[in-house]
Amino acid sequence: MTTDSNAKAYWSATLGLLTKVLIIWFLVSYGAGILFAEALNNIKLGGYPVGFWFAQQGSIYVFIALIFWYANQMGKIDRKFGMQED
Repeated sequence: MTTDSNAKAYWSATLGLLTKVLIIWFLVSYGAGILFAEALNNIKLGGYPVGFWFAQQGSIYVFIALIFWYANQMGKIDRKFGMQED
């Protein structure tokens, strides 16, 4: 059983991680694909402008990596606060 302070610390750590994930998601999807596309299009990757590449393929690679990173970090938080599944 967890204590109230442990549960609050666990929830705080979980929300902190979720905030980081959402910031990365926003920067990659909306930032690189839309907001910074003009500037990124001056750089070429495989013959294509980087802004276009992020909007079409790059964001998908980042999102897949983000899923694995989130799962790893969440596992560490679970173990730290004794919430891991047996």
